[in-house]
Amino acid sequence: MEKIILKGRKAVGGVAEGEALVTKDYMAGWGGVAPDGSIIDVRHELYGKNFTGKVLVFKGAKGSSGYASAFQQTRFSGHAPAAMVYTLTNSKVALGCAVTRAPAVTDLDQDPTEVIQTGDWVRVDGDHGIVEVTKKV
Repeated sequence: MEKIILKGRKAVGGVAEGEALVTKDYMAGWGGVAPDGSIIDVRHELYGKNFTGKVLVFKGAKGSSGYASAFQQTRFSGHAPAAMVYTLTNSKVALGCAVTRAPAVTDLDQDPTEVIQTGDWVRVDGDHGIVEVTKKV
């Protein structure tokens, strides 16, 4: 199996792994995700998909200051992503990752939305800024 190592910067510490759910779109929080981890933004390429227990790979955050609240609700309901990997940091995504308490890595040496595909197995080491990708067969 092909393994790829991406190196980046810690956003939230911890280690988690799971199946990747990847989007090249930006993620909305409020009005974009439901407490059960479903993508409810009808204009989003992942509309109808669920990120519960998966490694969410995305460009960054868009939308209102309710972004973090929406992601915190996924944690409270037991439906948060296992980890997050993203490219563009702003206050919305930083706070969203923090309240979700899922390991998160950003500022990677390669664009994770180009390298990782939905279904790949991904291990996120937020403590060291390392993302290990095992490509699906």
